[in-house]
Amino acid sequence: MDTVTALGLIAGTLTTLSFAPQIVRARRTGSTADLSLATLVVFLAGVLLWLAYGVVRADPAIIAANAATAGLIGLLLSMKTKNG
Repeated sequence: MDTVTALGLIAGTLTTLSFAPQIVRARRTGSTADLSLATLVVFLAGVLLWLAYGVVRADPAIIAANAATAGLIGLLLSMKTKNG
């Protein structure tokens, strides 16, 4: 693995993991009232576009990070719609 790919994978891992505390908190409290639905939807759209970009470029760091982030945002969105 080259240095640039490693850098991308580390950056992607950190930004993706930044959603973990929010998911833990939402599950623990049962509340997603403090999450903006519009922000989550727009962010998901951006992440999906980055994922498409990564696929076109065949860049594993971009693909992995954005696929994982999309999954976490999808989880938050499902919790948001379920909890109101």
